[in-house]
Amino acid sequence: MQPLESRIQYKFRNSLLLAEALTHPSLAYESQRPHFDNQRLEFLGDAVLQLVVTEALYKLFPDATEGHLTKLRSRVVSRRALARFAMVIHLGDYVLLGKGEEATGGRRRLSTLADAFESLIGAVYLDTGLIAAKELILRLFEGEIEGMIESPDERNPKGELQECLQAIHPIAPVYKIVSETGPDHRRVFQAEVVWQDMLLASGKGKSKKEAEARAAAEALRARSWEN
Repeated sequence: MQPLESRIQYKFRNSLLLAEALTHPSLAYESQRPHFDNQRLEFLGDAVLQLVVTEALYKLFPDATEGHLTKLRSRVVSRRALARFAMVIHLGDYVLLGKGEEATGGRRRLSTLADAFESLIGAVYLDTGLIAAKELILRLFEGEIEGMIESPDERNPKGELQECLQAIHPIAPVYKIVSETGPDHRRVFQAEVVWQDMLLASGKGKSKKEAEARAAAEALRARSWEN
């Protein structure tokens, strides 16, 4: 099993589909194989992502309006969000780029990462079908969707913080609950967020997830990694 397959916990039956998903158009152009790149898989993967995420949100939020569901979906499938998910699985490390694209930082370009992520989903769909693609999507998006359940009307500070930090270095921030106070029916949790051994911020909340989200929001405000 290839390292990327280990990261996503999926083994391709047809390895050529994975190779195609990881081939950026710049390499296809340089190698004079213009029909072997990830653009068609990107087109397919986008549709699969839209379907799976739409269905998941439709079931999770039975009382939400169409407009609200559309906003929630954009939180997951926007170009910036998909690039962030790609960073989590270090997808940029495996993308095959042309020399020019490599030299200009294409490996960490948001559009390249988002396109490769969609292509990967498209490849899984062609490899074994919708059920396998759906399982992979929901597994990779589990944390984001859980965050929506906690705060369906708010931005996603944990996702934004991870996006900011992983644009600098692939290591993800780590959250830990450092204290719990109050009676059982009114617990208050305090969380800290640490990145590369640097304490970025802390936050309190009525649940662990709320405390982590507030810690992330404070870290985004302070931006101590820039000092």
